[in-house]
Amino acid sequence: MAQKKAHEVERWLARPEATYRIVLIYGPDRGLVSERARRFAEGTGLPLDDPFTVVRLDAGEVEQQPGRLADEAQTVPMFSSQRLIWVKGGANQKALVADITALIAAPPADCVVLIEAGDLRKGSALRAAVERGDGAMALPCYADDGRGIDAVIDEALGAAGLALALDARRALKANLGGDRLATRGELEKLALYCAGKGEVTVEDIRLLTGDVAGLSADETVDAVLTGQFKEFDNTFGRFLSAGNPPFLILSATLRQVHALQVLRRAMDANGQSASAAVASARPPVFFSRRKTVETALTRWSAAALQGAADRLQAAILRTRRTPALAIPIARQALMALAVEGARGRR
Repeated sequence: MAQKKAHEVERWLARPEATYRIVLIYGPDRGLVSERARRFAEGTGLPLDDPFTVVRLDAGEVEQQPGRLADEAQTVPMFSSQRLIWVKGGANQKALVADITALIAAPPADCVVLIEAGDLRKGSALRAAVERGDGAMALPCYADDGRGIDAVIDEALGAAGLALALDARRALKANLGGDRLATRGELEKLALYCAGKGEVTVEDIRLLTGDVAGLSADETVDAVLTGQFKEFDNTFGRFLSAGNPPFLILSATLRQVHALQVLRRAMDANGQSASAAVASARPPVFFSRRKTVETALTRWSAAALQGAADRLQAAILRTRRTPALAIPIARQALMALAVEGARGRR
């Protein structure tokens, strides 16, 4: 079976094997999926800005035009010896799976197909097709653990010439994880704030995130996921009035959704109850939050959590593109999720 475990992906990407003509990068951490896909694409050595050599497709386009992906992959390169077809937004679209299955049966000799996908269950059509196929590789991307977060911190702050004391590292790690894109965004902001200082302190981290950010964010996130409209409105307003950017609430909600996805998978795969899944969670859920997490798990299915992650990712991107509208964008996205959380009570 052509697949790697999560901890083996980095090593494989450092020296990808050319025999694999189809590469699927998937997982709940969309930021990490995107980062690793770009790393693989850059590793091909092809000019990523050349539309004749690198063809970018959305999975929706592939679904609307069955056979297009296979046709593109079999097209003979005109201006280079190799081509890259980069597909984003992959899931279990029938046309995409059909094209990938056909390409696995008859691999292109002068083309590599790279697919970015969200969280795919074991046995799902796209993942199963790649894992079973010769010449195809599946690479999972899950939320960073402690070691992974440390590596990203060292890379980002080291590049900025910044050292980090142990207590500052602990404080920083408490606010990171869940989504690689969000993690890098926070580290870039911290590096810019501390430029020229030489060392990042706990006070720097507190000033940048705000002392009330953690508690207010947790309260707002919990209100969203459990469908408490009034509580959401109150806590979201307090969070903003303290001078915190709405992006932090979106990223905190996304981290919690990713954590719920892990627990929900355990529930579905092992037939566990919400309380059993929470009790066996690693790292453990804080005792004071167990009841809230259990409630959220009973209200959100795996499909609904994936939809929530997609909505939050889109909202985060929109706030970056149009910062002047960040607050209404965040409020609209979070309120929509609160509606979903409330529906789960029925």
